[in-house]
Amino acid sequence: MALSDLKIRKAKKLEKPYKLSDASGLFLLVKPNGSKLWQQKYRYNGKERLLSHGPYPDVSLAQARQKRDEARALLSNGTDPSIQKRLDHIEAETQSRTTFLLVAEEYLQMAYDRELADATMRKKLWHIHTLAEPLHNRPINEISPAEILHLLKSIERSGRRETTKKLRGTLSGVFRLSIVTLRADNDPTYAVKGALLPVKVTNRAAITDEKMFGQFLRDLDEYSGAGIIKDAILFQILTMTRPGEVRGAKQKEFSIERQTWSISSDRTKMRRDHIIPLSVQALNLVKRNWIDVNGVELIFPSLNSNRKWLSENAFNSALRRMGYSKEEATAHGFRSTASTILNNRGFDGDVIEAALAHQDKNAIRRTYNRATYWDQRVQLMNGWASLVDQFRQDAP
Repeated sequence: MALSDLKIRKAKKLEKPYKLSDASGLFLLVKPNGSKLWQQKYRYNGKERLLSHGPYPDVSLAQARQKRDEARALLSNGTDPSIQKRLDHIEAETQSRTTFLLVAEEYLQMAYDRELADATMRKKLWHIHTLAEPLHNRPINEISPAEILHLLKSIERSGRRETTKKLRGTLSGVFRLSIVTLRADNDPTYAVKGALLPVKVTNRAAITDEKMFGQFLRDLDEYSGAGIIKDAILFQILTMTRPGEVRGAKQKEFSIERQTWSISSDRTKMRRDHIIPLSVQALNLVKRNWIDVNGVELIFPSLNSNRKWLSENAFNSALRRMGYSKEEATAHGFRSTASTILNNRGFDGDVIEAALAHQDKNAIRRTYNRATYWDQRVQLMNGWASLVDQFRQDAP
């Protein structure tokens, strides 16, 4: 006779355990201490086995019957429900141990293996280890869009919209890795994309007026700070490169005979090799700062150690001491200075883009440009160096 809730509640404890049968192998085991446990008898490969479904009343009669029916469905498909239960338990434990931080560390290792730029890696490490700390111990498959939104909004409210955007991208990378490795079902950062405020785009300040730029060059000549920083800034201007590329310039990258500077892909923003023809003016700066001492590699080393890079703020700090605010001039802005002046003077725009190491979106044209613009770039860099001298000379 099938069980009822009333019959179960009235079941008394006895000195020995006894069973209250329901149907299809399901029964309730009543123990001497009064506790009641759902169990199910079944046969698999000719042997009788026992499966537990949990205690009553935590597991109701209806729930116990549902579990019984699910076990019988597994049996009909040739699966032992006891083994499946253990496998489900193991999977649940594995999922609970698969935390966000565990997957994030794998994501960072993959980024290292792809040899991303040092600056990019530092940002990713900061995103994951510092900004995403509230997610570290959360099972990655349980993190919801609401949690992601709360985290991102807390940063956005501080005014750091760009950081918020970049952090969402890093988090998305971690979740995409967890999806393809079958440790999560979705990327919760996707749902919050439209809920974030747009980034305020501010261009880096640059001097684009020729007379003002000439005055800047005069001010740079008269700057009373460290000579190596003056030379490094001028070298950056003459080569139209990025500050980090100049700070990391090594002797082995230069060919004095060919008058070239070869920056390897691991040091460029676009992750490809960039060879720069050097004007006489730029080459003279290299020669002037070349230290012929064993163990010294850098052309423009730190003031504290000739084996360490200049600090990231060295160039901009010098500009501030010269009296130029961040709204007037930045080290990164010198690339815009060169691009604007050269374009205004009618130089070939494609050659300028190649000199700036900008990547053409067309892969075929990109390969063609790198192969054919060398002579034009040599002329461009020499022409630009002559203009720099002229601007300095013509300044009031």
